[in-house]
Amino acid sequence: MAIQPVASPALSNQDESLLLYLNEAIATTRDKDSLFKIVTEKLRLIFPFDTIVIVTLDPEGRYKRLFLRDYLTSANLPHKGVTTPSLVAGTATEYFLRNPEVHTIKIQEVLDQYPDSPFCLMVEQGIHYITIAPMRTGGTQVGLLCLASRKHPSFGDADVRLLEKISSLVAVAVSNTIAFEEIARREREKTIQLAVNNALLTIKEREQLFQRVATEINRVVPYDYFGVRIRRQGGNREALVELRKEADGTFEPLDPNRWNDVPNYNEMEAEAFELFVQPALYSDEKFAALAKDYRLFDKIRQQYGTCSIMTAPLWVQDDRAAALILSSRQNSSFTEEDLELIMGLVPQITLALQNLFAFEQIESLRAQLERERTYLMDEINTTANFGEFIGNSPALQPALTRIQQVAPTDTTVLVTGETGTGKELAARALHNLSPRRDRALIKLNCAALPAQLIESELFGHEKGAFTGAVDRRIGKFELADGGTIFLDEIGELPLDLQAKLLRVLQEKEFERIGGRRVIKTDTRIIAATNRILEDEVAAGHFRADLYYRLNVFPIKLPALRERPEDIEPLIRFFLERLTKKMAKPVRGLRERDLRAMQQYSWPGNIRELEHVLEQAVIVSTGPFLEFAGFSAAAAQASPPIPLPDHGAIKTLRDQERDHILAALKRTGGRVSGPNGAAVLLDINAKTLEARMKKLGIRRTVGVE
Repeated sequence: MAIQPVASPALSNQDESLLLYLNEAIATTRDKDSLFKIVTEKLRLIFPFDTIVIVTLDPEGRYKRLFLRDYLTSANLPHKGVTTPSLVAGTATEYFLRNPEVHTIKIQEVLDQYPDSPFCLMVEQGIHYITIAPMRTGGTQVGLLCLASRKHPSFGDADVRLLEKISSLVAVAVSNTIAFEEIARREREKTIQLAVNNALLTIKEREQLFQRVATEINRVVPYDYFGVRIRRQGGNREALVELRKEADGTFEPLDPNRWNDVPNYNEMEAEAFELFVQPALYSDEKFAALAKDYRLFDKIRQQYGTCSIMTAPLWVQDDRAAALILSSRQNSSFTEEDLELIMGLVPQITLALQNLFAFEQIESLRAQLERERTYLMDEINTTANFGEFIGNSPALQPALTRIQQVAPTDTTVLVTGETGTGKELAARALHNLSPRRDRALIKLNCAALPAQLIESELFGHEKGAFTGAVDRRIGKFELADGGTIFLDEIGELPLDLQAKLLRVLQEKEFERIGGRRVIKTDTRIIAATNRILEDEVAAGHFRADLYYRLNVFPIKLPALRERPEDIEPLIRFFLERLTKKMAKPVRGLRERDLRAMQQYSWPGNIRELEHVLEQAVIVSTGPFLEFAGFSAAAAQASPPIPLPDHGAIKTLRDQERDHILAALKRTGGRVSGPNGAAVLLDINAKTLEARMKKLGIRRTVGVE
């Protein structure tokens, strides 16, 4: 039903005053709510209506936006402010635009053509008529001024003309408001960008940087949680930063271990992560629906009272991704404008992350180089007693051959032999002959630390992982990445850590104590022991599966008593080194002393030989070395060992049996204790008992 004005009468003085008042209000009032409150109040003095709705159009007239909706009576309808643009086609707005003049329509006519229109809510509240006044500025229609009422309005020609004038003024007011809001939005965005840029330039520490960024964004987009989650290559996910707003408005980090006790948390995070890499808002009903479909959202709703969430992807590259996540305990906390603002900050936040990763990588490499330098200095200062294997005896050649064979590969090696036979030297030779020679050889003696500290040494720990963990610590496996790790005395490793070492061998990955991030490692493992691991496995002291993983390529180093031909070159090597180190004159070696040394059993092997020579260099004053009674002690300690000849020799089993029997005889049959055969043979008492049982040795001398 269109209103047909038949003439264009002049406006009354009252109408002119109204227009002048509105014009002045539009020119002087910058606050949107105050301005449209004035417009609404003045309009109701002339035109009785129950609801005012203002719809704006884009320049092409394809998109509309609900700019204002206000219910002025007891109509039980929701109030709503600015909404996001939507298409005009297929909506009641399309119907209204067909008539370019001021006209009144019965709402039921609209519902007949657009049954899903929200106008049905008005009809339910008894509002049946709507008057449409096109809003124009500069001859271009920019929107619609809609006045809805319960009764059919009675407009005269003067009323129509006045409404046209008012709609033009409202059009100017709306255009100004939109312009002011756009300026304010740009200023707000510029303010945040400047604050974020300032943080990027001045802060290099991760936690402090994101605390500043979170605080600055919170000034214009209030929220309770700020998080950045990343998915690394291979699918491993981690929370890079998680901050919670405190009562005083500051942001503090959340406990990274708070989800450790939640069953299937990794699965929950994996199924929800795909939502994080799409820009989106989830509030009210949408978030409630999300919580029904995704366990992670249901968990944070129950535990933290979260009602709204906003996600903004920072980057998505193949299987790698990162996302910014903001959440609030308030319903409808975020708007499309907020999402647009955050998406505008994505390039800067992405740059911040890239710079942060670069700084952390530089710091990590610097720290690793420093640690490797420290290790290498330790290597120089505490290097094994010789730089290469000395000697060319037939007993030593098989071990040297196997070292040369396996060194160029990444195969795990198990070096066995008595104490002092040069197991660490073999590990160094394997490393130096391998492609990993340019990286560090990291050593750990599994018997040198308490059981509770070995895990931290091997795998590292996070800050606060246990009492006394005041800083994050990098473990030996992480330090040896790309290089070699030498685990000496592997037989002393506690059973619970054997399982974790097995995981590193099988999966090439581990986790720091107190951490959830899986760390990949490319490390070659060389293990050594003076125990007989087969017996340890049989006794239940060593895991069989770990033994078979370590024993891929065994190398057995011979005892010094098995290579008497090498004693003379070893003596000359040590004497040259020791005299130079102590600034002592070179002294001769008597033939009888050399023979005594070749016939001695050397239970301490090469290490014992070096110590004997060192003592001789210190105490000798004449032209020959004095061995402080070594010859007599050696003769009393063990029978002469004949040099190899072409006659029959005993098997290793028989030699071992005789050696154990000799030790038992010397200790009066005692196996354990400070004066037992196990101490003399430098092996574990239970291991000795297992070997005795295997060799059929019974205690026939003395009582233990």
